[in-house]
Parts: sequence; structure tokens; C-alpha cells
Amino acid sequence: MDLTQGTRKEKNARAKKMMLWFGIVSLLMGFAGWTSAYIVSSSRPDWLKGFELPSAFLYSTVIIILSSVTYILASKAIKANKSSLGTKWLLLTLLLGIAFIFIQFSGFSQLINQGYYFTGPASNITMSYIFLIAAVHIVHVIAGLISLLVVLYNNIKNKYSDTNMLGVELGATFWHFLDLLWVYLILFFYFFR
Repeated sequence: MDLTQGTRKEKNARAKKMMLWFGIVSLLMGFAGWTSAYIVSSSRPDWLKGFELPSAFLYSTVIIILSSVTYILASKAIKANKSSLGTKWLLLTLLLGIAFIFIQFSGFSQLINQGYYFTGPASNITMSYIFLIAAVHIVHVIAGLISLLVVLYNNIKNKYSDTNMLGVELGATFWHFLDLLWVYLILFFYFFR
């Protein structure tokens, strides 16, 4: 397929999708670097072994997976020209995304209650990595929530239809990426303790 061919709208859509994928690949590289550093650091003599992940992290995993399901349902509803149903699913996705962040902070509180801190004399390298990686993911979820708000606003303004789904597709792709990234991170933390 020649990427220079097509209508202006098709070229614009390809360019926006390509930019999103460049961003996703750069985020993957960043998280790959942090998780690689985590693995390399695990050979240090002061590495904490056998710790329990906060139960809140597991609950937040379920929440973010559910939010991907609701985003899929929103996309299907919008594609079927059921805008109001799509709005309801998008609102539920937004609420689940906010709940994910609050539950993550609950997980941080559980770590602190166990005596683990991000920095300071009571911190250790293991927990510093976990705090850092989870916090950076939260920052990206906030970016995902902002993109979700844009999609929600545009849907309320009836800017999407079965032939104009680009904004929904871009927002959903980023959201599902964040979901899969968290699932990877929680599995990573579980298997590399």
C-alpha cells in the first residue's frame, strides 16, 4: 500500500495513527528500560526478596481490564450510531479510569503501611522501582483520561459516526495500550520478586 495515496482525510488518519504508534513505541522503550534496570538491580545484596504486592494493585488490574471492555462497548455503540449509549459507556470508562488511579494510591498506602517508602532512610531500591514504575504508569493513565475526555466531549457533540471514528480509534488504542502495559507490569512484579 502506497502511503502517499488516498484522500486528504485518509492521509490525515494514517499520519495521526502513525504518531500514536511512535508515542506508544517510545513509552514501551521507557518501561522496558525501567523493568530491565529492575532485573539488573535484583542481584544487589540489598535487594528485597519475598515481599507481597499490595492487594490494591490486583484490584486495580481488574478495574483497568474492565475499563478496556467498556471502551470497546463504547466504540461499538458509536460505530452503530448509538451515540447516547456510547456516551454512557465512555462515562463508565472514565469512572473506572479514575477508580484505577485511586486504587493505585491505596496500593501505595499499603506499601507505606508495611514500612516501604519511595525515598529516604527507610526506603530500599526494590520499592523505589515499584513506586517509580507504578507512578509513571499513573501519569500516563491521566493522559489517557484526558484523551478520553476529548473523545467523550466530541461524542456528546455528535462528531463521530460509523464513517468518522478516528478520534475514538486513537483514544481506544492508547487506552488499551495502557491496560496491557499495566497487566505486563503487574505480572512482571509478580514473577520478578
